[in-house]
Amino acid sequence: MSSEAKRNEIAESVRDRAEMYRLLAQVYFKPLSQEQIDALAQAGLAALAADDASPLADGYNDVYRYLRRMNTGTRQELASDFTSVFYGIQTYEGRAAQPIESLYRSDGGLVMGKASGEVYRAFRESRVKVHEGLDLPDDHLSFLFEFMAYLCERIATYVENGHWQEAMQTLDEQRAFFKRHIASWFPRFKAIANKLVATRFYRGWLKITQAFLADEEDSFRTLEEALQAQ
Repeated sequence: MSSEAKRNEIAESVRDRAEMYRLLAQVYFKPLSQEQIDALAQAGLAALAADDASPLADGYNDVYRYLRRMNTGTRQELASDFTSVFYGIQTYEGRAAQPIESLYRSDGGLVMGKASGEVYRAFRESRVKVHEGLDLPDDHLSFLFEFMAYLCERIATYVENGHWQEAMQTLDEQRAFFKRHIASWFPRFKAIANKLVATRFYRGWLKITQAFLADEEDSFRTLEEALQAQ
């Protein structure tokens, strides 16, 4: 394989991860529009659901089977489930399931806690800005996923240009951000959200997210080995 073909192969694999992060960011950001729901229904989820017996396939199976029975009330049902759970209207044993890091990394369960400040500084150092006018803290799960996608794109661009040292440095930054700001609290969030979601659709996305994140350490390791080999 030529060096250019190898660079393209590595960059493509990283961009696949970026695409997944953007999809997850969309799922947890706000209730889905009818257009977004239709796009998911036409996305070939059946193949992903039947791929193997993995937790990831199990999650896709839930989403696929829910959307297979889609009707005129689907968008409203999903919007109601999202709002009730991810906006914190419902609680389980006194705990809400808002996807905000600070709620899970401080004993007081406060929004805009220490984690929010850390994420804000990470965004600023990378010259990334959260869209103004959004009434959500910087450490909202959607923004964390968007940042991971941004870092994937940076790595892919460095790889395509043969800037291996910069790609490795960005990978190190991404891995550290992931461990501190996503892996450190997502399981606790999922445990509560799982008790509250009413639809198979969102139960499926919680499974998909957990399975994808569980594989990330292997993805980091594989990418690191590929970069070191260049």
